[in-house]
This record gives sequence, C-alpha cells and structure tokens, in this order.
Amino acid sequence: MTTAELTGARPADEAPRATVGSLARFVGTAAGVSLLALVAVSLLLGLGPMAVAATAMIAGLGFGLAGALLRVHHRHERMGLANVVTSVRLGIVAVLVGLLVAGNPTPVVVIAVAVVALGLDGVDGLLARRQQLSSRFGAGFDMEVDSLFALVLAALAALGPAGPIALALGLPRYLFGAAAVPLPWLSGELPERYSRKVVCVIQLIALIVLQLPWLPAPLAVSIAVAAVAVVAWSFIVDIVHLARQRA
Repeated sequence: MTTAELTGARPADEAPRATVGSLARFVGTAAGVSLLALVAVSLLLGLGPMAVAATAMIAGLGFGLAGALLRVHHRHERMGLANVVTSVRLGIVAVLVGLLVAGNPTPVVVIAVAVVALGLDGVDGLLARRQQLSSRFGAGFDMEVDSLFALVLAALAALGPAGPIALALGLPRYLFGAAAVPLPWLSGELPERYSRKVVCVIQLIALIVLQLPWLPAPLAVSIAVAAVAVVAWSFIVDIVHLARQRA
C-alpha cells in the first residue's frame, strides 16, 4: 500500500471494459473467498452470529462494489492472480471485522491474521506487473482493501493500551477522500515516491504492534503518535505537490 494509492492515484487504462470471462472468474473467486471467510469465523474461530453476519456483510459489500468497478475498469480477459490475492486479502479483512464485532478478540489471533494480510500486501501489484494485467480496477481494488485493512486494525488497536489515538492511523484515506469532494484538485495525479511505501509499511506495522496487550500504555500511545506523525508528513508532502500543480 502506498500513500499515492491512499490519496487516489491510479494508472490510466487504454480501453477500460471488463470481458464476460474476467467478470465470471471474479464472481467465482468472490464467492469462494467469502465462503472461506465465513467458515473461518464460524467454525475455526467459533464466533457468534453477529460476527458471522458482520463478516458476510463486509465481504458482500466489498465484493459487490469491486465487481461493479471491475465491469467498467478491467480490460483484460483474465482476472489475474493479482486480483485473486487482493480478494483473499479482502476476505482476511472481513474476518478481522468479525473479530472486532465479536468483542474481546484474542490478540494473538488478530496479530496472526493481520500478519498474513500484510505479507500479501504488495504481492498483488508484483503479480499484476509480471502478468501484464495491471488495470485501473486492480489499483482501485487494492487501495480500498488496504484502506479498510488499516481502518479495522485501528479500531482493534483502539481497544488496547493505545486507546482512541490509534483510530487516527485508520482514517487518512477517508479524510483525504472527504476533503477531495469540496477540493477536487486533491484528486490529481501524484508521481511515484519511494518514501510513500516506507511510510505505509510503518503505518501497518505500527497498527499490528499496537495489538499487543502487554504494551505499557505510554509506550503504545507514543508508537501511535509517532506513526500518525509520519503518515501525516507523507500526506502533507503530497498535498503540497498537488497544490503546486494546481497553481
């Protein structure tokens, strides 16, 4: 996940329109991943009906919106392994939502699930480039899954020693998107910047570390504040760039 992705920068497509084949494959993948997520929540983790319903809702809404985007912004016959990986990550995030709704989630379980999702982050982009299946849909799908992942981790971290300050690590994408409504110039194109990737890794690692229940509260708050400052710096750099472009 990059700050450029968080701020909405996406590669352009030459002829954005999904084929019937790629759409059908996506529907099949979405159904399979959703089923696995529900099995994980209900059988493996033994969570209650509210958690199962929350997992189903997130998976359903996420894949429904993604399918609508794929239909318009994916020009390839093949869906691509990259989008399969992103779909799996969405399923993992849906499981995290189930853990959040269930209440008092076991930190070890949350950390294990989150580490798997983090490990898959970046794999999708690499696969898309190797298979030459990059698309506006893939970039958008990846961005939204990353944003939801950070938000859910932040909500879980807020239950721990860091407290509400952890929520500030999950809101940047949504606050930036809201600001772009009255200020459309914030939706401009951004150049690649390696530091964005570093910042996003710091953000997600900090959110995972904050799941540790034995962290002293002052240390947890310090980690959260430091990570928020780094993320804010990265966004400020991009905002300044966009403001100069506008001028």
